[in-house]
Amino acid sequence: MDPNFIGNSAAIFTAFLWSGSSILFTSAGKRIGFFSVNAFRSVITVGMLACAHIVLLGYVLPAANGEQWFWMGLSGIVGLGIGDFGLFAAYVLIGPSRSLLVMASSPIFASVGAFLMLGETLPELAVLGVAVTLTGIFIVLLEREKDTTNSRNGGKRKAWGIFAAVVAAAGQGVGLVLSKKGMYLGESLAMNPVSAALIRMMIATLFVWSAAFFLRKLPELLKTAKDKQGWKLVSGGALIGPFLGMTLSLFAVANTEAGIAQTLLSLEPLIIIPLMWILYRERTNWRGILGASLAVVGVTILMLT
Repeated sequence: MDPNFIGNSAAIFTAFLWSGSSILFTSAGKRIGFFSVNAFRSVITVGMLACAHIVLLGYVLPAANGEQWFWMGLSGIVGLGIGDFGLFAAYVLIGPSRSLLVMASSPIFASVGAFLMLGETLPELAVLGVAVTLTGIFIVLLEREKDTTNSRNGGKRKAWGIFAAVVAAAGQGVGLVLSKKGMYLGESLAMNPVSAALIRMMIATLFVWSAAFFLRKLPELLKTAKDKQGWKLVSGGALIGPFLGMTLSLFAVANTEAGIAQTLLSLEPLIIIPLMWILYRERTNWRGILGASLAVVGVTILMLT
């Protein structure tokens, strides 16, 4: 079978997995709060990645030097710690549809971060991709809410939700650049991607639980830990998102061109629209569909430059 077909199929399936995990994490966040979701998700994912690391490589602790631990750890704090705090908060405040659409701007932050940290320049065609992506995002974000019973509070909630999603997009984009800096030495791959993912999640977990301690959130976490339905939702989201989704995304990149794989992985905004309609009867008008389509087109241009 053609490796490109296998890789492309894996990328598309990954986009569906990540879309499903966003819905599960949204439901979990509404039950136990976004802080608890991030804390419990981190622990569960570390366990899954550690088991996969043993099966694939034969040992638990990743083989990496101090510099790699630093950059991958920083990537975990920025992308999976701070970034995912913003993402899970956005899920609760504005829902997964708008959250994932704002997340489509993460390549912009990645491009800026790569220019500042790695010296990578932004091609002229990529500027067009940035413009198209932002246009799609703005079209959907300017969409009026049907429920206007409490427009003042609704407006504040939406504004905070958008801000949280921007934090998430920035965290994902910059975290990706930090990961690349840690994984590569010069032009050659210096670290196994599974080891890199495990280091990121381990440090992110330490950061999240340290934040819980200093912010005095531990009693809240202990209380929400008794919510069995919340645990089921978080566990399901961790399984199909950070664990299976991450593994399949690496498999996709290994079997097809990175630009094509990343483009297919960015289909979440389009996938989430019919999923939300099927599960929650949450309809999106022509403006939402147009905005999501433009955002995906913009990301496609960015990834293929």
